[in-house]
Amino acid sequence: MIPISKVANSIEPSLIRSIFNLAKQMDDVVDFTLGDPDVQPHTAIKEAACDAIRAGRTRYSQNAGLLELRQTISKYYMRQEGFQYDPVTEIMVSVGAMEGLYLAFLSILNEGDEVIIPAPYYVNYVQMVQMCHATPVIVDHPDKEELSFSIEDVEKAITPKTKALIINTPSNPSGKIIPQEKIEALAALAKKYDLTVISDEVYKCLIYDNTHFRSIVAIEGMRERTVLINSLSKEFCMTGYRIGYVLAPAELIAAMTKLQENVAACAPLPSQYAAIEALSGKEDYSKNMVDIFTERRNVLYEGLKDVPKLRCHAPEATFYMMVDISQTGMTSLEFAHALLKNAHVAVVPGIAYGKSCDKYVRIAFTLEADRIREGVKRITNYMHSI
Repeated sequence: MIPISKVANSIEPSLIRSIFNLAKQMDDVVDFTLGDPDVQPHTAIKEAACDAIRAGRTRYSQNAGLLELRQTISKYYMRQEGFQYDPVTEIMVSVGAMEGLYLAFLSILNEGDEVIIPAPYYVNYVQMVQMCHATPVIVDHPDKEELSFSIEDVEKAITPKTKALIINTPSNPSGKIIPQEKIEALAALAKKYDLTVISDEVYKCLIYDNTHFRSIVAIEGMRERTVLINSLSKEFCMTGYRIGYVLAPAELIAAMTKLQENVAACAPLPSQYAAIEALSGKEDYSKNMVDIFTERRNVLYEGLKDVPKLRCHAPEATFYMMVDISQTGMTSLEFAHALLKNAHVAVVPGIAYGKSCDKYVRIAFTLEADRIREGVKRITNYMHSI
């Protein structure tokens, strides 16, 4: 029998995948678990990948990614955000945003370092930090702010061992954007205590009702201490292409590139060519995404907002909605299992995102509107039955 490492044994399968796997064993389930949109990438993006394969561009690229793609990302950020990053030294292409996150952690963390993770948080942050032999410090106080955190609690969590702070805005799972005054306060803490900020911004492409978003990088003094993580998975619905990227100071990108050589070598080459097309600016290939998901959000919200014992708010961004199920008297895990068993609807237990989320379930509105309506109908019938 092969002995398994302490790190591997410490990692728990996510509740998202647990419910997803249970749903796959059942017939006719409305599956609201994964943030994997059913919308296809634009035809031009798919053709760019196919053209690369047909032309034999299927080998390795530089560890940091094709220079042409890094140049395209640099131009994209200048065009979209007004941020200037050197494509040679300050940008790296990763195998999805998740690998970019992991390599960033691996590059800055030593054993015993601490990373502050405000709740609600993306489920993989905690375990990625643990995989780097560092300590995740969860800021999770359910009585303070609903589906948010206080600056005071973040500052109280800082110790001499604190190395970094990770933020996810717009947020998975809450669908909220961290307000600008709170972003400025976090930036002040980062400068005061000399912290690195990892800013996961993969959902900045899905913002509704003209809500304002501005990256922490835009604040003076933050560019040199911020690791900006993004992806093509959500903006262009390219989840399976596995293309993410990181914008950061040159010394960190150099370290991450060394690690990349030993982890995955490089991102898939046909996917990199598809990413060049997506980000090229020739056409706004994601322009219809906000309209599609606005409709789906509205269908879900209007369908659930008056259902007995449920409470919800239309999210500001992302394709997730958190639904308060506390009036049922069930924990989020109990509710998710009961809903799956009795109504064949799969949702994610909120406890996956922190203690303060145990009175919620997360619904991903990544299905067609008619399928969402069917899910709403089943949830409504179930709620009337209990």
